[in-house]
Amino acid sequence: MPLRQLPLAALTAVLLAGCAAQGARTDRVPDGSHAQVAILETTDIHSNVLSYDYYKLKPDATVGYERTATLIRQARQQYPNSFLFDSGDTIQGSVLADYEAQVKPVGCKQELSIYAAMDAIGYDGGTAGNHEFNYGLPFLSQATGTPMNVDGGRSDRCAGPHFPLVLANVFSARDGAPIFKPWTVVEKTIQVDTPGGGKRAVPLRVGIIGFTPPPILEWDKQNLEGKVTVTGVVEAAKKYLPELQAQHPDLIVAVLHGGLNTATYTSDMENGGWYLAAVPGIDVLLLGHSHTEFPGPHYQDMQDVDARRGFVRGVPAVMGGFFGKDLGVVELALARRDGRWTVDKEHTHSEVRPICPKKNECVAADPAIAPLVAQAHAAAVAHVSTPIGETRLRLSSYFADVGNMTALSVVNAAERDYVQAELPKTHPELAKVPVVASAAAFRTGFGGPDDYTDVPAGPLSLRSAADLYFYPNTLAAVKTDGAGLKAWLEKSAERFRQIDPSATAEQPLLNDRMPGYNFDQLQGDISYVIDVTKPAGARIVDLRWKDKKVDPQQPFVIVTNNYRASGGGNFPGLDGKNIVLAAPDGTREILAKWLERQRTLDAKALPKRSWRFAPVKTRGPVVFKGAAGKEAEAREAGVKNLRQVKDNGDGTAVYAIDLSK
Repeated sequence: MPLRQLPLAALTAVLLAGCAAQGARTDRVPDGSHAQVAILETTDIHSNVLSYDYYKLKPDATVGYERTATLIRQARQQYPNSFLFDSGDTIQGSVLADYEAQVKPVGCKQELSIYAAMDAIGYDGGTAGNHEFNYGLPFLSQATGTPMNVDGGRSDRCAGPHFPLVLANVFSARDGAPIFKPWTVVEKTIQVDTPGGGKRAVPLRVGIIGFTPPPILEWDKQNLEGKVTVTGVVEAAKKYLPELQAQHPDLIVAVLHGGLNTATYTSDMENGGWYLAAVPGIDVLLLGHSHTEFPGPHYQDMQDVDARRGFVRGVPAVMGGFFGKDLGVVELALARRDGRWTVDKEHTHSEVRPICPKKNECVAADPAIAPLVAQAHAAAVAHVSTPIGETRLRLSSYFADVGNMTALSVVNAAERDYVQAELPKTHPELAKVPVVASAAAFRTGFGGPDDYTDVPAGPLSLRSAADLYFYPNTLAAVKTDGAGLKAWLEKSAERFRQIDPSATAEQPLLNDRMPGYNFDQLQGDISYVIDVTKPAGARIVDLRWKDKKVDPQQPFVIVTNNYRASGGGNFPGLDGKNIVLAAPDGTREILAKWLERQRTLDAKALPKRSWRFAPVKTRGPVVFKGAAGKEAEAREAGVKNLRQVKDNGDGTAVYAIDLSK
């Protein structure tokens, strides 16, 4: 009898029986079955869609999502059973990103270039990093296609990525609800091997839950204060994992925009991955934010971490680099036991696959990506090529760690000029308080031998300003005193290791655990000496303002950015409470306008170098890593006490510095 002629009750019974039979065919996987499933991860792409350097206006094969896409396609060929996730810091971080967010913002119906590229490859989910919040909640709501019940959020759904974004630890201050879905479940059909030697196609349901660094409330205070609340990653996991587990997924993947830290856990911990791995129920941990690789040597001595096979406290984990340089791969061996899938840890491992396995040997770009962003790319290049003046000085960060302040002096001069003009309008009582400016070299080789600011003498354009000031921070000024000024400098001086003058063995000068963007160098009628033979916290000697020793009670206003003023970098006394000026203008824009007013930049327009190392004679060499073949640039900038002692053959070199001079 045709189905349409069956009575309703009979029809229902037939349909239910059919569903049950289908479930029996796909869901009843016999114990003893096994499968190989790859969890693929990108992270910290920072909108580097193409292999292109917008500061040098030339291709750069060592970065770019278009090459990561090639690795993804290769991995999918190797692993027919695979899922692809992104761990955040996706929409910000390149000239292209700034163009689409700030110069000519995309419309509601227009997808961001990075999301268009990712959709061309196909993702199963992702989360939001801290830099997703840099452009504000209204833009984030629009660009991710996520209606948000927050001040300035959109209630309509705009064009966003074609994959779910999950975030469990950020909530609307209006109603307490998460601004993104905290978790979701994605399902794919995978091929499994059954005990009898056969193969079977079955569904695999993977739950994902996402987390961002809790300090976003400090770092993006101007965008987020009073609009959202944030919880710690462990607290959020314990809150939402029971909901996710109630959906009975086969696996749960925690997608964390954060790294690993074994210090005592706090609810505002920036890199809480080590503690998140210990929360019951998490099968795989995806990491990010730290701009490094896991597994890898950076984590080799960490407690309960296997930095060779890729396990954190027994949980398989991966962190796939940054800027599209790498793809993270977790190769999971799944075994069917007691009616459920379990991870066979003995046959599971993680790895990070680089787009450039060797120098000058990079995988080809995926040809599908560039045409998708060609129009936006061309517009961004045209915009950053807008002329704004010229410089008679070379402005570089090649040796910013050892005394070349040319690139930083420009930023400090522009910041100080802005605050001296604007602060008296709102705080006339501070008009006569000394203003000191603080800047750090954002590009000091962390991303490779080309990751330096280098603006040659000659014409200046908007890309020069973007090169000199890498991030879209806004300017902020804080009120402190002489003791606070010294504490600030002491924290910055942690960039250096303590040097033993009597040691005959080679000693590295720089502390790799203190990133270059936290080495603030201050200028504005001040001078100081850094004694690297002293322990951290006691290195700043002979601190002077206008040639007079600084009094600990003497008031100062220090110009910085919203990140630092709100607590970023954990500098003493900085928590957002002593901000006296929160500028609506971005530091990069302030810098560009200042350069335009200068027209021709020369040494007279810039403050003098403010600091030097305390002279010390060492028995053995003191060394640091830098870009190869740059001794001439060092001498040109007045840094004459160093020499290259070894070319590493990869664009980097080892330099020795004579601290006695």
